[in-house]
Amino acid sequence: MNTLLPLLCAALLIPAAALAQTPDAPVNPPRAGAPDPFQWLEEVDGRRAMAWVEGQNARAQGRLDGDPRYATLLAEARAIFSAEDRIPMPSFRAGGVDNLWQDDANPHGLWRHASLETYASGAPDWAPVLDMDALAKAEDRNWFFHGADCLKPAETLCLVRLSDGGGDAVEIREFDTRARAFVPGGFVLAEGKQSAAWLDADTLLVAREWVPGEVTESGYAYVLKSLARDGTAVELYRGQTTDVSVFPVVLRGEGGRADAVIARRGITFYESDYMLLGGAEPVRLPLPKKASFEAYVDGQAVFSLQEAHGDLPQGALAAFDLAALKADPAGARAQLIFAPGPRQAIQQVRATKGRLVVALLEEVRGAVDVYDFAGGAWSAVRLPLPADSNIVLQAVSGRDEALFLKIEGFLDPTSLWLADAAGLSARQVSALPDRFDPATHLVEQHWATSSDGAQIPYFVVRPKAAPLDGQIPTLMLGYGGFEIAMPPRYMPEAGKLWFARGGAFVLANIRGGGEFGPAWHQAVLRENRQLAFDDFAAVARDLTARGITSPRRLGIYGRSNGGVLTSVSMTQHPELWNAVVIESPLVDMLRYHRLPAGASWIGEYGDPEVPEDFAFIARYSAYQNLKAGTDYPEAYITTNTRDDRVHPGHARKFAAALAALDAPVIYYEPTFGGHANDADPQLNAARWARHYVYLMQRLMD
Repeated sequence: MNTLLPLLCAALLIPAAALAQTPDAPVNPPRAGAPDPFQWLEEVDGRRAMAWVEGQNARAQGRLDGDPRYATLLAEARAIFSAEDRIPMPSFRAGGVDNLWQDDANPHGLWRHASLETYASGAPDWAPVLDMDALAKAEDRNWFFHGADCLKPAETLCLVRLSDGGGDAVEIREFDTRARAFVPGGFVLAEGKQSAAWLDADTLLVAREWVPGEVTESGYAYVLKSLARDGTAVELYRGQTTDVSVFPVVLRGEGGRADAVIARRGITFYESDYMLLGGAEPVRLPLPKKASFEAYVDGQAVFSLQEAHGDLPQGALAAFDLAALKADPAGARAQLIFAPGPRQAIQQVRATKGRLVVALLEEVRGAVDVYDFAGGAWSAVRLPLPADSNIVLQAVSGRDEALFLKIEGFLDPTSLWLADAAGLSARQVSALPDRFDPATHLVEQHWATSSDGAQIPYFVVRPKAAPLDGQIPTLMLGYGGFEIAMPPRYMPEAGKLWFARGGAFVLANIRGGGEFGPAWHQAVLRENRQLAFDDFAAVARDLTARGITSPRRLGIYGRSNGGVLTSVSMTQHPELWNAVVIESPLVDMLRYHRLPAGASWIGEYGDPEVPEDFAFIARYSAYQNLKAGTDYPEAYITTNTRDDRVHPGHARKFAAALAALDAPVIYYEPTFGGHANDADPQLNAARWARHYVYLMQRLMD
């Protein structure tokens, strides 16, 4: 028996009812169609809501930070996230590479630049560009760097995106990287959910809230204007308030020349109109509604198709000749570049100066193909890269054929490779040292049978020496939404804090993700969502059947859309797990569309305002399906106050509703961090230390 357990039970046990912290807390759970008893927790900075948050934080810190293991886990996590031997992940700019470096001395980040030659040699000649910590201190704002768009070809004038607290809303300012200063009298766009792109040295293309209230129901811009240095703004395109958003796409040719401007009108999250601008009226490109712009190279505008279109199959990559498109937008035909097979999926598409680079998944393993367009035809060659790894296009150069690739596996530390898309060569330039001993664990891929007979792949990382007697403490991760694939990746914090202590990890590639292309995603949209939850439960049962773990030793983790998954899994199958981590989640699926930016996801989940949609969402929405007297596993629910993508009210209300039922629950909410909840390395270290303390308490003790 773990000797810490009596101490924890005696000193740190939290009465669940205390979490409600309101004298009139109801004992009945929320119900579909009934008044919401905890809606007051949706007032993000409300006095009553924040008092509740402060009370929960104190209790959670007593339980988690007060665990004797917390200090050790925190120190280990800090060493990982602030390590000086991390790979400084690069992006190409101005003939060299940029990097944003965060550590204990620079938690907000230092934007810096080095020559490509010194970077590739392993001894970068870093020069500071912008010190975010100094800027935050000077302006008394919690500034975080959310990227920069730099004017080609010189790439020395940049539009810097600044986030106060790590949220999605940004302030945009013009910055001169040569002077290392913001441009006096330069472009400045006040904070908002907005997008901006250079048209030329004196003109921006900006989609933003030009007048108060001029945003879509999802909270994003739908009016695109050109903005001159003298402040003159000319409307170029206007969507509708029922859209998700509108933003500009600039197709840049030789020397950074703007060959064309397209407005992407997001009708729903997955349906778009691409409008060619520059003529008397905007002209819609002849594409299916479910298509995404990917790249522009050699005069070819490249799109991926999430639905079939004419003789182009679902999942295909296709291109329009821009000259033909301009000459006859309605009559132009797209040319097929690549059609994935049933066990393939396109993950990323980027363009170097003269090549198209496509990152694929094949049986949830990575590969990269390079396409050349010559003589009116596309030809492909595969880059020579390690097999059985996850491969990410880290950065591509628009000046030449260079690109960086990030390669990793569950037990293989992340490495960075520099490739030549024209010469079809690649070499490793840096690698992360082992953060844990990989020799103690092995990796397996299995398949589970879901409720409708579908075969669901999943990966297991488990201790070699542990017997298959159902007693391995196991953390299972799932996502299952938005066509986002979850391939193997190196997780140093999991390896050091969890694997090294005998834990196992499971990655469930359930439907809804992008592991096998658009069809894998679309199989569980809207009224079919239950299948994603069934897939997850099927993996859990398969793990038990194989003797890898058991409900007593199995915990689940999900963030964002993964919070839908874990909250529903907890309410539908409380018997399958003993720990549930729910982070930055959607939970109240009958009100998600009324909370920022929920309306944008109606294409994924359905519209609760439509009776038929309300009915199928109400059947699974965790907030409305809590039942008194049910033996729920203790949940650890966490978000942060400055999450402006998934409203913190979801997490708050679910915790309060569980507490009102006297169900065990821990709730913690830091006051900044953005949707990813990891704005700086110190915050991220504390986040994971708490996660793993909780998991150890539930699955190891």
